Amino acid sequence: MDDATRLDVWLDVACLFKTRSEAKRACEGGKVEVNGQAAKPNRLVRDGDRLRIGRPYGHHQDIVVRVPLAQHVKKSEAKSLYDDVTPKPSPEELEMRRLERIYRAATRAAGTPDLRQRRELRRLKERG
Repeated sequence: MDDATRLDVWLDVACLFKTRSEAKRACEGGKVEVNGQAAKPNRLVRDGDRLRIGRPYGHHQDIVVRVPLAQHVKKSEAKSLYDDVTPKPSPEELEMRRLERIYRAATRAAGTPDLRQRRELRRLKERG
């Protein structure tokens, strides 16, 4: 076999996902494309392949494979296995992300009590 590695293994080795099973789920869920095509976890990646990884909230990460390694390396060395060619966000996108963060924080705060609020609710329930 020429120099190639399973996609899910490489994504884990390159520290783009925390575990191989998480990388596998992302591939099966259509979150990873190789050279513009949806990729299964057992797809072989080679030097020069372009990956597009779907990230939360509609963001994408574009990667070019440099070294298709299958053995784990230090996290600091893992970054040398690929080139991140994701374009920098425009000022409009940065503003949209800031507004999204504010909105998510506000909706979570309105629906879910924090630690102080939970303690207060517990005290009120114990009294009544």
